[in-house]
Amino acid sequence: MTTTASREVDGRAVPATGTYAFDPTHSKIEAVARHLMVTKVRGHFNEFEGTVTMAEDITASTVELTIKADSITTGTDDRDGHLKSGDFLDVENHPNLTFKSTSIEPKGDAWSLTGDLTIIGNTQPITLDLEFLGVIADPWGNAKVAFSASGELKRHDFGLSWNVPLDGGGLLVSETFKLEIEAQLIAQEG
Repeated sequence: MTTTASREVDGRAVPATGTYAFDPTHSKIEAVARHLMVTKVRGHFNEFEGTVTMAEDITASTVELTIKADSITTGTDDRDGHLKSGDFLDVENHPNLTFKSTSIEPKGDAWSLTGDLTIIGNTQPITLDLEFLGVIADPWGNAKVAFSASGELKRHDFGLSWNVPLDGGGLLVSETFKLEIEAQLIAQEG
């Protein structure tokens, strides 16, 4: 049984120092793009693993995340197959997407998380808005930490350039997509 409390840093509640692992059954990683320039299509990844290491100096904390590319699902088999193909994620040659943080900085009442995201072998720096949602013990006394992170990315920056022009102007798939992460983390022993 693990119990952990939050602590206060510069008037902000943050998790206690230590290492926390992503709980995939209570976390979600989604990519959201516009289809036909009007509707949002959400794809979420079913398989991922990662850790957050909270340092005494919160800005020295780190996040590492590995996402299985072929675990993406949008609820439509044909679209999922296309996303896994060489037109998009090329899962045969690039089985993982990875993120490794390079900095965490205060931003108003929240935080700014910057790191290197790699998609189909292309690594680009990205910055996500990060919100610490709290620490709570589950009914068995295990500490759970919750975060929310999101940011907008440009597909071309990662070599995701497949598209179809529309007769009335615009493109079939938006140039930008939003990355949304809802994470529940489990405190690790030791």
